[in-house]
Amino acid sequence: MILEDGVRVRIPASTANLGPGFDTLGMALSLYAWIEMKQAEKTVFHLHGDQMSGIPEDKSNLIYKVAQLVFVEAGVSVPELEISMYSDIPLTRGLGSSASAIVGGLAAANALIGSPLSNEKLFDMAARLEDHPDNVGASLFGGVITATWDGTHTEHIRIEPHSDLEVLVVIPEFQLATSAARRVLPDQISRQDAVYNISRSSLLVAALSSGKLEYLRTAMSDRLHQPYRASLVPGMSEILQDAVNHGALGVALSGAGPTLLALVNRNEAKKHELEHYLLNTMKTHGIEASTKWLKPSIKGVEVIGGTQPESFLDMIKGEVIS
Repeated sequence: MILEDGVRVRIPASTANLGPGFDTLGMALSLYAWIEMKQAEKTVFHLHGDQMSGIPEDKSNLIYKVAQLVFVEAGVSVPELEISMYSDIPLTRGLGSSASAIVGGLAAANALIGSPLSNEKLFDMAARLEDHPDNVGASLFGGVITATWDGTHTEHIRIEPHSDLEVLVVIPEFQLATSAARRVLPDQISRQDAVYNISRSSLLVAALSSGKLEYLRTAMSDRLHQPYRASLVPGMSEILQDAVNHGALGVALSGAGPTLLALVNRNEAKKHELEHYLLNTMKTHGIEASTKWLKPSIKGVEVIGGTQPESFLDMIKGEVIS
């Protein structure tokens, strides 16, 4: 069964490598992308918004390709699609833009043909495409996700974020490809650094699960990737060390960067001071940046109806305003 009116989905952004949880811990964020998908006589794309610049508008488009994977898995043929997309998630900034496209393409295609595939199956497919489970798991299920990926199958547990938890991101005005950020990582680490990260990631999961946010300052520390990537993001080392003195509960590089993320108690009196500190530190190092106050997105990808009655862009405007 193919839905004649098509489908629309909303996908949250995500942060991955959360603190010491390299390739294992992710969190969905209240920054979104929207996709509309329906069967068509000829494949066509409608890409809206500044974040869509340079995205392919042919069958090499990532959303089209992952949709076809769903159809093949389900034994259905839908070779021609009309795909519309709007996104507020900046590209190659460490906020899960590719993961949102993968999850959105999978979820929309699955819904279009009557949802024959389970979310667990979609998670396996998404992790295979992304090669790690943290971003895609967060965008798929919402909240905080701790996950494993063995190359074939994912296992995960979802953690409900504490209601007092807010997220301040500082987004530098330059892009950093994940491949470039991966190249600076060492092939081996010391046992001391391995134990350091295991202890912090265990503490982080326990702190997030129990709501004991006071432990985040220690739990967000990392030795697996952030020290090596600090040279790629001017001001990062200083922020990781000092932001907790300006109101942050804990700080981390978001994904592969260059965005930096501060977890903050929503009742924190120094919120304005923290935002000012992050922007000034970046500026001191010659980097223009912007900030966004976000919340953990409780919901993952959502099917939000067919293509009727309002237009795709009118629907998005209504969602953003609300």
